[in-house]
Amino acid sequence: MRVFIAGVDGYLGWSLACHLAQHGHIVGGVDDFSRRDRVQECGSTSAIPLPTWPTRLGAFLSKWGDDHGPFEMFGLHGNRAPELLTATLGRFQPDAVVHLGEMPSAPWSMKSWENARLTMDGNVMGSLNLLFAMREACPDAHLVKLGTMGEYGTPDCPIPEGYFPDDAEMRLPGSGMFSLAGMAFPRKAGSWYHWTKVHDTGNVMFACRTWGLAATDIMQGVVYGTRIDAMGDDPRLATRFDFDECFGTAINRFCAQAVIGHPLTVYGSGKQTRAFLPLRDSMRCLQLAIENPAEKGEHRVFNQFARPWSVQELANATQAAGQHAGLGNVPIQHYDNPRHEAAEHFYQPVCEKLKGLGYEPSDDLPADLDAIIADLLPHRDRIEAHRAAIAPQTQWNPKAVEVLEHEMEDGLSEVAD
Repeated sequence: MRVFIAGVDGYLGWSLACHLAQHGHIVGGVDDFSRRDRVQECGSTSAIPLPTWPTRLGAFLSKWGDDHGPFEMFGLHGNRAPELLTATLGRFQPDAVVHLGEMPSAPWSMKSWENARLTMDGNVMGSLNLLFAMREACPDAHLVKLGTMGEYGTPDCPIPEGYFPDDAEMRLPGSGMFSLAGMAFPRKAGSWYHWTKVHDTGNVMFACRTWGLAATDIMQGVVYGTRIDAMGDDPRLATRFDFDECFGTAINRFCAQAVIGHPLTVYGSGKQTRAFLPLRDSMRCLQLAIENPAEKGEHRVFNQFARPWSVQELANATQAAGQHAGLGNVPIQHYDNPRHEAAEHFYQPVCEKLKGLGYEPSDDLPADLDAIIADLLPHRDRIEAHRAAIAPQTQWNPKAVEVLEHEMEDGLSEVAD
């Protein structure tokens, strides 16, 4: 198949390009390198050194042949993006378009008004541009759009795969029971970034219904890991690995902290539960979605994860992995939670559709943590040099923090008086 990847230079995008090429697919893509720039602006870097794009692409083509491409370097939301996307997709004529080209950080989106605006503009308008480009250049291509399990929030009920099941019902006072079959499950996103994903879902759903687009909407859990088999030991094929407070996600961030002896940054109680999956599982699931496309006019939703974990469970497991790696007793530190989220909650998402296509979750967290730490140890100095970017600094509601700090100062003044 011919697969076009938006966001081909990213953590998932580059991994997917290597994975698909290894499995015989022809890959093209687009990227504007904004992930590299924004991580640098946050005072951080990829723990695993990244080659320049020409070096990375040269290694890719040398290993898998020069029939891949085009690989274009522009963003999805610039003034010329619709024109450039339409032309690029027209030349490539993909069977599938995988949309990974969005700003992926909840904390980064919450930093300021400007960050929220850039997140909304880049993600929502970039996705809209891609939809229109597909309508013009490759209307029969299958869209695989990366959403997030964070779209759903943490409702007090099981989370279905995008839509209510056929037997779901709702009771209205005085009006009896009504069927919810086929209705979209409510979203309750927890950041400006997560809300862009919700908006994307609505736009893709509308494009399927109105234009006959075929789309698979991936509600993915948090991904962790340093590599996949297709990369081998060639450092030019390595994917990025972030550990800062904005772009470093749980497990990856914990492992980098363990390597330099930084306390593991558990926010709040640590009882918050989310869905996770290894990088290799993410690649396998995306491959299954690509090779088993949706029907014309169908908007289907896959919940994509291996299993849920609480943050505290992950910290404990990373602490044990650190001891196993000879790093001593890695400390765990509970920080005041900068996010606005429930400290403890019900969490029971469904993941059946991908399993029906053959996905078998690989569930060996201790071995995965050992492998991540082993890959990071040679880069300990690189992580240590960016230690200041690790601890949480972005507040979801800075005004509330200001009020609290003011009240604390008043209390101290009264004691002093």
